[in-house]
Amino acid sequence: MTRSVFPVRLLALDLDGTLMGPDRVIRPRVRRAIAAALDAGVIVTIATGRMYRSSLPFARTLGIAAPIVCYQGAYVREVPGSDGAAGRLLFHRTMPGIVARDAIRWSRGHGFDPHVNVDDRLVMEADAGSAVDYERLSGVGAEFVPDLLGAVRGPLTKVLAVGPAPLPERSLAEARVAFEGRAQVTVSHPEYLEWNAPGVTKGRGVRWLARRLAIPVGQVMAIGDQYNDAEMLAEVGHGVAMGGAPEPVRAAARHVTATLEGDGAALAIEALVLGREAA
Repeated sequence: MTRSVFPVRLLALDLDGTLMGPDRVIRPRVRRAIAAALDAGVIVTIATGRMYRSSLPFARTLGIAAPIVCYQGAYVREVPGSDGAAGRLLFHRTMPGIVARDAIRWSRGHGFDPHVNVDDRLVMEADAGSAVDYERLSGVGAEFVPDLLGAVRGPLTKVLAVGPAPLPERSLAEARVAFEGRAQVTVSHPEYLEWNAPGVTKGRGVRWLARRLAIPVGQVMAIGDQYNDAEMLAEVGHGVAMGGAPEPVRAAARHVTATLEGDGAALAIEALVLGREAA
C-alpha cells in the first residue's frame, strides 16, 4: 500500500455510488465539501467508468477544471475552458476489435445485453433491451446499429454488458479467467460488467494524471465504492471506500467512510482534506 503523505493535493472522485445515487443528484454536503477543497487549492478530478460526455456535466457542476479520468482510466481528457474550446484528449488506450467481439459473444452467452463505446460514442444494437435505462442513466443518446458484432471493425474503448444484479458480480471471476491477458474486466455497478484494454484501471489512470501534474501519489486521495475502484484505492496514499462497498474494495482501501446516504464522501473530504473533525 502506498505511503500516505499530507497534505492531500489531488482528490480523485468516483461518481455513481460515491457522489450520487440513481437520481444523478450530488448531495448538498458533498458539493460543499468539494467546493471547500477547491477553495483550499486542492486539485479535484473525476475518476469514473462513465463516458467523457456523460461525466462532463458533473465536472462543470462541481467547478472542476482539471482533466478527468473516464472509461475506467482508458481515457483522460481536459475539461473545456471558458473560451468554449474543446477539451484536449491527453490519453486514450483502446482494445482490439477482435477482443471486443469476443467480449460481446461471451456476455450474450452469459445472459447480458452488451454495447460498446467508440471514440466517446455509445453504440447499441437496435433491439437492445437495456437501451432506455442506460441512456437515461448516462445522459447520452445511443447510436443504434442492426448488428453490434458487425459494427465493431476496429479498436474501441470499452465493452459494457448489462445484466440483473447480482449477475455481474457472480460472473466477474469467470470473465477475468476467460479474458486473462486480453482484456481488463471489472464491475462498475451492480448491473454492469465491463471490458477494457489489458492493464486499464482507474488506479493507473489517476497515477498517470498525478505524474502529469507533478503530484506524488502519496498525496493523492481517492474515494470509490465498487470493484472498478479497488485498484485506485490501493494505488493512492489516501484510498477511501464508501460504506457498503464490497469487501474486496474495502480491503483495498486505507479508510472506510459512511454510506452514500450518510454523506460518506463529504465526511472523508472534511476529515482528510480539510482537517475537520468528522464522524
